[in-house]
Amino acid sequence: MSFDANRADLCVGVIGTGAMGRGIVQVTAAGGMHVLMMDTRPGAADEARDFVAKMLARAAEKGAISKADADAATARIRVAQSLAEFKDCHMVVEAIVENLDAKRALFGELEGIVGPECILATNTSSMSVTTIAAKLKTPQRFAGLHFFNPVPLMKLVEVIDGLLTVNWVSEALMVIGKRMTREPVRLTDAPGFLVNQVGRGFTLEASHLVYEGIASFVDVDRVMRDVGGFRMGPFELMELTGLDVTQPASVLIYNQFFQEPRYRPNLIMQSRYEAGVLGRKSKKGFYDYDAEMKPIIVPEAPAPAARPTSVWISKAEPQGHEVLAALLAKLGATVESGDKPSAKALILVAPVANDATSCAVEEGLDPKRTVAVDTLFPVVKRRT
Repeated sequence: MSFDANRADLCVGVIGTGAMGRGIVQVTAAGGMHVLMMDTRPGAADEARDFVAKMLARAAEKGAISKADADAATARIRVAQSLAEFKDCHMVVEAIVENLDAKRALFGELEGIVGPECILATNTSSMSVTTIAAKLKTPQRFAGLHFFNPVPLMKLVEVIDGLLTVNWVSEALMVIGKRMTREPVRLTDAPGFLVNQVGRGFTLEASHLVYEGIASFVDVDRVMRDVGGFRMGPFELMELTGLDVTQPASVLIYNQFFQEPRYRPNLIMQSRYEAGVLGRKSKKGFYDYDAEMKPIIVPEAPAPAARPTSVWISKAEPQGHEVLAALLAKLGATVESGDKPSAKALILVAPVANDATSCAVEEGLDPKRTVAVDTLFPVVKRRT
């Protein structure tokens, strides 16, 4: 198939003009391609076009692009009133609700409108590309094109081959992704694709920690930012994305893996989802927000003023012992060198794939004085 993904007049259709659809429209138009956009809600597509125009103008004001380029990109965006207007598009991507029947119905109708070489793509975050395409007459030209929110800021885009997707379709999407100034990565259809499958460890494990009463969501976010080096903690990320996206995706991935325990969601997310406590979009989530939509965070309790007379460090994990010894020397602490701690010493252990209680039992230490310190990450900004 001779599909020219670099053609100057390439026209991309975008159906669904919510946050994701708007972002896709913006990067497509800014990448020099023509865009035809549509939404079933009256006036939504016009609102989205105005919003994208403002975002492009703002980018020009900040010097990210020239005013001429912003104006030209805006001029390439058109609003459609019906699906029939998509007949001349070279590619159509949907960004509608995560509902299998809705997506299948949309693509089934589009298939009878667009030309035989038009690529059909879904921006689904967690549904099987192969399953969505299963009812199409030509599933070979169907693929996944998964962006991340907010699209203009998140450079990665996943290009997903369905079971029947032919090579030229995915190769064309890789080129189009680059024209959008994204970083496309090509994948095979799998539950959650790449990012959302790996991301289960970030959000689900965090929610399990809170659900089991091990830590508060605020503390989990603080640790992941200050110790793990993430720009946002897992609950801050869910606040931004919205539990109306994260929770159904988590359940879907769990079921697609045939209830693999590692991917099991819990009530922390489900109850909030059912109550409509979704995050920033509902103005309430794990965090409460002020009038300016800034999260209201309870200040941390101050560190206790009392200091131990001496500290004893377990040598069970040599590398951890070395890290803690260097830290305590820097703090001017008195470190005991004996094989066993004295009666009043603070006991520090540095477990790897273990817990404080088990370390105390295994080494015969006083559990009341034993504290585990995680030395896997640097102990500079925050120690856990």
